[in-house]
Amino acid sequence: MKLILTIIGLINAIYMLIDGIYVMINGKYIGPEKPGPWSNVFSKMKIDVFKLGPMFMVFGLLWFLFIYALQTSQNWTYWYGIILSVATLWYLPIGTFISIGVIILLVTYKNKLGI
Repeated sequence: MKLILTIIGLINAIYMLIDGIYVMINGKYIGPEKPGPWSNVFSKMKIDVFKLGPMFMVFGLLWFLFIYALQTSQNWTYWYGIILSVATLWYLPIGTFISIGVIILLVTYKNKLGI
C-alpha cells in the first residue's frame, strides 16, 4: 500500500509543482488554454487563476513532504495526509481523484501502513 500511496502522491506532487512553475514562466497552465474546472471557483471569487503558480508550487512541495513522511513512517503522516488531501480536493479533476484515493487508502490501511 505504501507503494501505491507513494506513486499517486508523486503524481500529484510532480504535476502540481511543474504546473505551478510552468504557469509562472508561460502565463498559462499545461494543457488547454482554459484551466480545468477548478478555475471556475477562483474566477467567481475574482482571483486571477494565472497568478496561482506559487500556490501550486507550495502544494506540490507539500505533497513531496507527505511522501517523505510516509516513507519514513512519521507519526504525523496519517493526519497530514488527510488534511493535505482535503485541501487538494478543489483541484478537479486529477487532484480530486487522487485526494479521494489517498483518503480512502489512509483510512482503510492506516494500521497496515505503520503510521
